Amino acid sequence: MADDKKPLLIKRYASRRLYNTETSDYVTLEDIAAFIRDGREVQIVDLKTGDDLTRQYLLQIIAEHESRGENVLPVDVLTDLVRSYTTSAQSVVPQFLAASFEMLRDGQSKLMEQWSHLPNPMASMPGFDALQRQQQAFLKSIMGGFAGSSGPAPEADEEEAPKAKAKAAPAADDDLAAIKKQLADLQAKLSKL
Repeated sequence: MADDKKPLLIKRYASRRLYNTETSDYVTLEDIAAFIRDGREVQIVDLKTGDDLTRQYLLQIIAEHESRGENVLPVDVLTDLVRSYTTSAQSVVPQFLAASFEMLRDGQSKLMEQWSHLPNPMASMPGFDALQRQQQAFLKSIMGGFAGSSGPAPEADEEEAPKAKAKAAPAADDDLAAIKKQLADLQAKLSKL
């Protein structure tokens, strides 16, 4: 467990290859993104100069996801970020973004905790457990992109998962639409700030 607290050290060689010092093998940007989604802190340093390149590579990971159509950052937010580099707001923006994401993580954690303690009359319904595991996995996948996310781990039974997925598809679509609306509302509020 102590290793999870210490950042995973990735060294960049002169050839620009990235070397995982824990496993003694080369990694890709996608591997680094997977480490982060799993909750690991990552530090990328240049082997020769010792310069910390973490920020540069994290921005590159975000840019690659955005260019593949996995749009998380609305154009308004990106525009405001660009503006913040040329204004006096530059000093406030990092703290604001960090506080916003911390609030989002805390909210998700509290929501999952509340759901786990609520008595549920549907719990006696056949197949409910599989449906609940699928919903938890869905929430974790959505929040998985945020470092430190504390969503529950999926525990789907391999035989029940396809049946539950087929039954839960309409409910999942409704849930997804509601979540997208909530995210859009949150983005609108952040843009106003």
